[in-house]
Amino acid sequence: MRLAGRLLSAAMTHSIKSIHVIGGGLAGSEAAWQIARAGVPVILHEMRPVKMTDAHLGHGLAELVCSNSFRSDDWENNAVGLLHEEMRRCGSVIMQSADAHKVPAGGALAVDRVGFSDSVQDALEREPLVTIVREEIEGLPPADWDSVIIATGPLTSKPLANAIQTLTGEDSLAFFDAIAPIVHKESINFSRAWFQSRYDKVGPEGDGADYINCAMDRDQYNAFIAALISGEKTSFKDWEKDTPYFEACLPIEVMAGRGPETLRFGPMKPVGLTDPHTGRRPHAVVQLRQDNALGTLYNMVGFQTKLKHGAQADVFRMIPGLESAQFARLGGLHRNIFINSPKLLDGELRMKVMPRFRFAGQMTGVEGYVESAAIGLLAGRFATAERLGHQQLPPPQTTALGALLAHITGGADTKTFQPMNVNYGLFPDIAPAEGVKGKDRGRARKQMMSRRAIADVTGWLDTRKAAAAQ
Repeated sequence: MRLAGRLLSAAMTHSIKSIHVIGGGLAGSEAAWQIARAGVPVILHEMRPVKMTDAHLGHGLAELVCSNSFRSDDWENNAVGLLHEEMRRCGSVIMQSADAHKVPAGGALAVDRVGFSDSVQDALEREPLVTIVREEIEGLPPADWDSVIIATGPLTSKPLANAIQTLTGEDSLAFFDAIAPIVHKESINFSRAWFQSRYDKVGPEGDGADYINCAMDRDQYNAFIAALISGEKTSFKDWEKDTPYFEACLPIEVMAGRGPETLRFGPMKPVGLTDPHTGRRPHAVVQLRQDNALGTLYNMVGFQTKLKHGAQADVFRMIPGLESAQFARLGGLHRNIFINSPKLLDGELRMKVMPRFRFAGQMTGVEGYVESAAIGLLAGRFATAERLGHQQLPPPQTTALGALLAHITGGADTKTFQPMNVNYGLFPDIAPAEGVKGKDRGRARKQMMSRRAIADVTGWLDTRKAAAAQ
């Protein structure tokens, strides 16, 4: 009887038409996973290695191009940590793989890049309802693809990007994104550098000494700032000159140009750190975070840059402890594109002018690895429910998933729409108890929002299960 049931289930699955997902980054991989795990066949199209991008190094699914950090993993006090937890409860392959390949990073969730990508790809290759096709989709997908998720990310190939622009009548919005250098640990001078997490905070897989720190005194800092500002930089093409930067990922030299103290209150802030070589808090600090499981590579936190490669090596070797640094990868700059989602997409991420297309990931105007994967998760679930004839209510706006979705599908101003990380400002407000004031009030508010979100996402998932069982 059980065999007959399995054969019937297999036959039913075989009769379901496939959903197509274009793009094998974090969002596309997550969308494909969610679709297949719900019992619907999915074809995942990834153009690498047939055609490479300007930023990717390999052809693995879910390759991390910029940082290896998923940012804070504290679900009670941080909105992105809350998004982590909600995605875990949704069975996210991105979070499963991230948790399996953690590296020490204080209170953040950082991963071994290669192990993480290999894990995501292995999970999808082992899933019988997933077919991975290595090809470029040049232009709009064929008309008989009646359910398509476009998750091609910020580096969408020109033929597809031009076709989308023609279809929507919208000029492509764009911004520049920068990549930070990665240093070989063995080349770091530990007579100057030391291990310590800010405030000795212990995080996932960590011990309170998860970062390599390089201290600067006032004179060293001032000389470094001057070199950053004067260093030779990548020049823009004529058509790129009016493209803005994304404020959350500014090149280090652009921040330095905003004022001599800007970096000391940003990525080079010295608070919570004591130089064991002097016993004092430094004037400024450069931190490096572990980038692979072996602990042989460290990336320079917040040091994304558009300096030319020769200038990078010269300027960054001015940092005490990095005098002889050997770089596994130098920084770079690439142009990202995204669509005006609040104007173009409905509440289920469908393109209003052509509903067979859904969009997911960073192309929708969310910023960050986790946010991109989260929109992929939702797009996959919406497409699956539509294919199976189930009702799929969006997650409540009181959840991180729902707040992010609501922002990009109507909450943001279409005239000023720019990429956005998840943050508590996107959630409906909640008032702490009377008498709670100052910093305690803000902390209590975040914790109340987070607890409400977990309760509401649990209820949403239970409702979805009940609907699917009918």
